[in-house]
Amino acid sequence: MARTKRNKFILLILVVIWGTFACSSYNYVKLRMEFPIQTVLSLEEYSEIKIVHFVVKRQPKGMNLDKELRDYWQFELSKATDQKIALEDISIPEEAIIKDKDFWKSQAPQSKALFFTGLAEYKEEVRKALLRREKRQFEDPFQSSPQLAERKFFSLVLDLYLIDSETGEIVNHRQFKENHLSQNKNQTAYFAFFNLIQKVKQKFFRQLFGGERIQERYLIR
Repeated sequence: MARTKRNKFILLILVVIWGTFACSSYNYVKLRMEFPIQTVLSLEEYSEIKIVHFVVKRQPKGMNLDKELRDYWQFELSKATDQKIALEDISIPEEAIIKDKDFWKSQAPQSKALFFTGLAEYKEEVRKALLRREKRQFEDPFQSSPQLAERKFFSLVLDLYLIDSETGEIVNHRQFKENHLSQNKNQTAYFAFFNLIQKVKQKFFRQLFGGERIQERYLIR
């Protein structure tokens, strides 16, 4: 009898504890919300954007990375903004010039403009990887040993600068690094470049022109 009462008492305590946690628990609802992205500067203050030459640290053999970058940004910026976009034949002899205010002020046009330049490094290399094929039923286990395969790896590193023509000051600086691994060992550097630069453009334009970013939030009820 005493054991029965004790068991009932323990059961009652467990029920009370369970009820306490049950009452204090919450239901979560996951929401996907859009938040506006604030732009880093007002492009309306400038009459035009002048794309000058880039400082190329490294590029694949046979590729003119400076030309590809200038042509690409002229085309994409022309679609994204009403500002005049022009290619300016101003060479950057060394990286330090980018931060030289006097250099940019000496290049200043009559109207207020933005100089667009940057540092660029683009490399390709062949990497070897071990591929392990899954065994099938009744397959000889000695035939499923790992095999060595070649993969093409591409890496694009860009430092992009927007510089005020009147003050010579850098008003915006962003660094990007994008990688691409191709199973096709015959993949060309040109083809991979446009895959990588598209990723850079999406991030850069989101900051430059604004937009919306989707984030997940939890609503407690």
